[in-house]
Amino acid sequence: MARRRGWRRRRNRRLAVVGVALLAAVVVAFWSRIWPFVLAAVGLVGVGALVWWGWRTHRELRRKDAIFRAEQRVLENNRTLDQVDKLSGEDFEKMVAELFRRGGCTKVMRVGGRGDRGVDVTGVLPDGRSMVVQCKRFAPRRPVRSEDMQRMLGSRTDFGADVAIFVTNTRFTDDAERYAKDNEIIAIGRNLFATWLKGATVESLIQTGGGGQGGRRHLKAWQQTYGKPGRTRRKKPAS
Repeated sequence: MARRRGWRRRRNRRLAVVGVALLAAVVVAFWSRIWPFVLAAVGLVGVGALVWWGWRTHRELRRKDAIFRAEQRVLENNRTLDQVDKLSGEDFEKMVAELFRRGGCTKVMRVGGRGDRGVDVTGVLPDGRSMVVQCKRFAPRRPVRSEDMQRMLGSRTDFGADVAIFVTNTRFTDDAERYAKDNEIIAIGRNLFATWLKGATVESLIQTGGGGQGGRRHLKAWQQTYGKPGRTRRKKPAS
C-alpha cells in the first residue's frame, strides 16, 4: 500500500509538471500571435489618456484665464467709489479678488454664490497666511452692522484660514468695528477701499486694519454726506 501511494504521488507530480509545461507552451504560442494587438491596445489607451488629460488641462487654463480677464475688466472700468457703488454684488467680488491678486496674493479664487458658507474670496496673503474674505457692496448710506459679519468666525474655522477679512464699499457701525477688533477680523471699509483703488498695498491695509474706518476727517466727511452710521436722515417737515 505504501509503495502504491508513493507511486501515485510521483505520477501526480509528473502530470502536474507536464500540465504546467503544456500550459506555458500554449501561452507562449498564443502570446506570440496576440502580443502586437495587446501592445496596440495599451498604446491606444495611453494616447487616449494623454489626450484627455491635455483637454482637461487646457479647459481649466481657459476657465481661469476667463475669470482673470473678467475680474481685470471690472477693476479697470471702475476706478472711483461712485463707480464701485453701482456694481452688482458679483462684480464687486470680482474686483476685490483682482485687487488681492494684484497685491501679490496667490491662489486667489472667487467662491461667492449659493452655498458659499459666508466666504466670497479665498487665497494666500503675500506673507503666506491663508485668508477668507467676505465682500459686501451696499448702498453708501447703508453701513455694515455687527450682524453682517458674524458669519466670518464660522467661515474662518470651516475653511481653516489664518485670517478673516471683511471688505465693503461703505462704513462700519461702532458695534461692527468693535466686533471686528474683538474677533480679530480685518475690516476694510470705504475709506481704506478708496486708498486701495489708488494703489495702497494689501500689507498697509492689513496693518491699518482695525475697523477700517480711516481718520476722523474721513468719518466727518462721511457723516456730512450720509448721516451718522446706523442712522437715516429725517426729512424736515414741509413748512
